[in-house]
Amino acid sequence: MNQSLRLGDRIRLLEMPNDPNPIPTGEIGTVIGISHHDDDEDIWHQVDVKWDNGRNLMLTLPQDRIEILEHAR
Repeated sequence: MNQSLRLGDRIRLLEMPNDPNPIPTGEIGTVIGISHHDDDEDIWHQVDVKWDNGRNLMLTLPQDRIEILEHAR
């Protein structure tokens, strides 16, 4: 997963290539949930984010790309 993502981290969206109505690139939000999935072909993570623009849309990592701005304390 991107670095060591934790609940409460502040993140910035770099890319959301597979969503038909994506969160805008550069949008900032707070991680409020993380689910780990392991299927036969790969490991991926679903990340629930409270976006500062008011939208609710989960990320799928590693397909979507983010940067961590600040780790939760």
